[in-house]
Amino acid sequence: MPEFLGIDTSNYTTSAAVYLSEENKVYQCKRLLPVKDGELGLRQSDAVFHHTRQLPDMIEQLFTEKKLNEPGVVTASARPRNIDGSYMPCFLCGEGFARSYSAVTGARLYTTSHQVGHILAALYSADRLGLVNERFIAFHVSGGTTDCLLCEPHNDNIMNITEIGTSLDLKAGQAVDRTGLMLGLHFPCGISLEKLAVNADKSYKIKPVLKDGSCCLSGVENKCRAMLESGESHENIAKYCLDFIAETIIAMTVHAVEKYGGLPLVFAGGVMSDVIIRERIISRFPRASFAEPEFSCDNAAGVAIYGYLKSMGEKRCL
Repeated sequence: MPEFLGIDTSNYTTSAAVYLSEENKVYQCKRLLPVKDGELGLRQSDAVFHHTRQLPDMIEQLFTEKKLNEPGVVTASARPRNIDGSYMPCFLCGEGFARSYSAVTGARLYTTSHQVGHILAALYSADRLGLVNERFIAFHVSGGTTDCLLCEPHNDNIMNITEIGTSLDLKAGQAVDRTGLMLGLHFPCGISLEKLAVNADKSYKIKPVLKDGSCCLSGVENKCRAMLESGESHENIAKYCLDFIAETIIAMTVHAVEKYGGLPLVFAGGVMSDVIIRERIISRFPRASFAEPEFSCDNAAGVAIYGYLKSMGEKRCL
């Protein structure tokens, strides 16, 4: 059985991973893209530049330190989502490397979406890969998405994804980062905002804003700014932001369960690595599956596993 290489060049992180199917083990290397203090992310041209510099380092580190064999399958995330028109230039870096590697070595080449990679990484981390053969509800919550998704088995794409709900304005990760920068934190702000929030001395009653299963999150930024201007502590502002996001995800989950029944629930994406949000969701849905933080934030593990699943074809039995 060949080893399976995955590449993900998102707007946040340069990632490379190898999945060893016989051991069900993932080795990965990743590095955040550098962002200047006070800035909210990068322009696509800058992201492409940094991926071009960082991806060789990640490949060299992965194969030098782990002494892995030459992969026989390479997969890249080539687009944000599996929908028409989904495109970001930064993904061309990983796709270009994968195509070149395949042409030189003869390795089989696959492409998938960044979103599918996130979901598969969460399934792997939670020991729930078998769900690719069933219907389940997945959340992908990050800087670019706040999506509630119906996932169903699909022969060609491993899973067919139908949107149940999304954010109609600000994304959850954007709310976290804008609040964090407001409080003087460095982008990406998730970990630092969580550290502030655990020391809060107030709790808040949250009323999520939902429209037919989709949410509106722009109000949380406005509220946090108003709290800051009124002299509220940074700790309490951070807690309000994270509680608002958690209650919004819970409300979206309730809507999805009412619509599709008690399907398995899987939560993926960088925002879902936040302990405060995670614990609040688990208190309502104790059987929900979450990825560990290293598989929640942007990574190439799920992309590598996609190559394995594609290679197995109809023989998949997890």
